[in-house]
Amino acid sequence: MDYNFKDGLDFAKELDEKDDLKEYRNHFYLKEDEIYMDGNSLGLASKEGEKSLLKILDIWKEEAIKIWNIEDGKYHQYSRHLAKKMAPLVGAKDNEVVITGSTTSNIHQAISTFYKPTKEKYKILVDDLNFASDRYAVDSQIRIHGLEVEDAVKVVKSEDGKYIDEDKIIEAMTEDVSLILLPTILYRSSQILDMKRLTEEAHKRNIIIGFDLCHAIGAIEIDFSDIKPDFAVWCTYKYLSGGPGSIAGLYINEKHFKKLPGMAGWYGNKLETQFQLKHEFDHEEDASGWQIGTPSLFSMAPLDGVLDIFKEVGMKRIREKSLKLTAYFMYLVDNKLGKYGYKIDNPRDNEKRGGHICLTHNKAYQISIALRDLGVIPDFREPNVIRIAPIALYNTFEELYRVVEILEKIALEKTYENYSEIRKTVI
Repeated sequence: MDYNFKDGLDFAKELDEKDDLKEYRNHFYLKEDEIYMDGNSLGLASKEGEKSLLKILDIWKEEAIKIWNIEDGKYHQYSRHLAKKMAPLVGAKDNEVVITGSTTSNIHQAISTFYKPTKEKYKILVDDLNFASDRYAVDSQIRIHGLEVEDAVKVVKSEDGKYIDEDKIIEAMTEDVSLILLPTILYRSSQILDMKRLTEEAHKRNIIIGFDLCHAIGAIEIDFSDIKPDFAVWCTYKYLSGGPGSIAGLYINEKHFKKLPGMAGWYGNKLETQFQLKHEFDHEEDASGWQIGTPSLFSMAPLDGVLDIFKEVGMKRIREKSLKLTAYFMYLVDNKLGKYGYKIDNPRDNEKRGGHICLTHNKAYQISIALRDLGVIPDFREPNVIRIAPIALYNTFEELYRVVEILEKIALEKTYENYSEIRKTVI
């Protein structure tokens, strides 16, 4: 798409004036002296999320144990309530989504459910660029089955350390592969994998396939009614602004509802018999049956509010603005920062680019610290990536222009030389 961008602050302000999502910026807590570009790691707090969290606190103070019975049992079955709001973001049916656990615990839940190794079909296929915790979970599940990680985990390696070749993934779908776990968007390079193509190829070979949506949900449009993977997992604290360590999501394709969860717990029991507390598990045959323990209401409540914003705006409009924001930033980098050693290291194609930009520099870590001291919050990833994530609901084109000005200032004045190369911070 040709956006016909121009240089200059006035043009950035013009883009903001024409932005039909600009009013939603007021729904989030921003700081006047800070430009926040790390929403792909932790989204900003929303006023709607704050309201729903405070409501839960007030209900607890007033009702105590009776909280589970009010509003027709809404909080006892809070996952179902939130699933109705979350399901449209992945194009799934309400009963295919459960809001529970963490990303990693949900990976354990999914693999323990679907991984049934045999002598001939026992390998789990992964890539070498996925987030480390996904791999930790895969390896531990392999060990639980008494297998050797070196033998049972099949790794598709990136040729350049940035991107994954989908043809190589398909080529690796051999007869000994039982299950596949892949990211939808690579956290380092922002590459989007073609979930539909990979799912179709896996199913042709009778292989279970699941995806980690952590860098995708709330950033790109997803339609599981068309893609039809077997399972998916995601966090809610990034683009969805659910809060630090907020509850995660799990998708189970309805064709698998009769399978028993690998890790059963009383909240996966049928509602009708849950409080009979029988020692025989009476599995709820939809995604809610994959819950384990009592819902963490304080971890879930902010989502209740912020998901109303996503419903009102819609992912189509969010994605359109996100693409325009990242395209504008790439345009500015190309025209203003290339001579200082900055490079764009993510896909240029809209269909292949996620919601964040990967800006590289041989002094990336030091520059990222300098940015923070100058009022810009980015994200650093080894070895040389500054991730810039302009969020459609609250970031502006003017902010991106200001960020580029500051990056230029840091390079011109060599401000990064004032900082150690030894990493000392989380971001």
